[in-house]
Formats: sequence, C-alpha cells, structure tokens
Amino acid sequence: MNMEKSSNTAAYTGIISAIAASICCITPVLAVIAGTSGIASTFSWIEPFRPYLIGLTILVLCFAWYQKLKSKNEIDCECHINEKPKFIQSKTFLGIVTVFAIVMLAFPYYSGIFYPNTEKQIILVDKSDIKTTEFKISGMTCTGCEEHVNHEVNKLNGIVNSKTSYEKGNAIIEFDKTKTNETEIEKAINSTGYKVTDKEEN
Repeated sequence: MNMEKSSNTAAYTGIISAIAASICCITPVLAVIAGTSGIASTFSWIEPFRPYLIGLTILVLCFAWYQKLKSKNEIDCECHINEKPKFIQSKTFLGIVTVFAIVMLAFPYYSGIFYPNTEKQIILVDKSDIKTTEFKISGMTCTGCEEHVNHEVNKLNGIVNSKTSYEKGNAIIEFDKTKTNETEIEKAINSTGYKVTDKEEN
C-alpha cells in the first residue's frame, strides 16, 4: 500500500509541476477569456524556472510509473491479494495524469488557437499614411504572450500588420497614422500587463 501511496503522491506532484511549468503561458489565455488583459503577465516570473519544472514533472511521473509497474514483492497481508485497486490507484488514472501533464507542458506551443481572430481587412487610402514602428516590450515569455499582444493591438482601427516576438522582446506594428498613433498602440500593449520600454520608427 505504501507503494501505491508514493505512486499517487508522485502523480499529484507531476500534475502540479506541469501546471506550474506552463502557468505563465496559461494566464494570458485566461485573461483574454475573462476579459481582464492586465493579469496576463502575472506569472511571467516563473518562466526562468520552466526547464526545472519540466524536469521535475518528468522525474516524478517516471517514478510514479516505476512504482506502479514494479512487481509487488512485499504483501502486507493476504487480505489485499484479491482486493481491486481504487481508480486513483490504477494505471488508468496514472495514464490520464501523464497525458494531462504532457498537454500542459506543450501548452505554449498551441496556445494561439485559443485567441479569437482579430485580423481586419484594411482598405488603404494612401501609402504615405502607413507607418511602421518597433515597440520594445518586457515581460513576454512564450508564443501565448505574442498572441495576447497581437490580439490587443489588432482591436485598434488602422492596424495593418502586427508581428510580435517574445524571443526578440518586440512588436513591429504597421499602421495607418490617420486612424491611430503610437500612443494608442503603446496603451494597448501595456494593457496586457507587458510593458513597452522603448519604441523606434522603422
């Protein structure tokens, strides 16, 4: 029974560490769904710990499976021989936990599907009215952050193109200066919880 308990504890630890590893990317999606953009960057401080949390998740799940598949050499008493294990002590439950952990760990790579499409068809009147500005942004940690910034910026009128990169820490925005301006774009970016630190015209 101790083996079953340690396997369950490892499984629960795996779930918690998997969620923690991706919470910095889950939060922006939840912010969009809840309509509270400002909380998007709340857990961005966890990002540097993500590799360790992923490692911990893998280790505890491997341990849980080892405990589950290990042959039972010790039997506390014969009354347990024919006892059917509870669902939370079964291989099925551990399998569900493992799949859930994998889905959570992979979340940053598919988080973009949760953002509504805000792209608009822009009718250009005069190409001389089109301006491109690069905004340097702090606090972004994954593709979910990129999608969140693009989502907020594309709500503005006059946005022609918005290309955000968390790796470069920037957003290159092409817009019609007769319909919007850099101040409005900066406000839209800052409303996500990530902060514009600098901007320059391209």
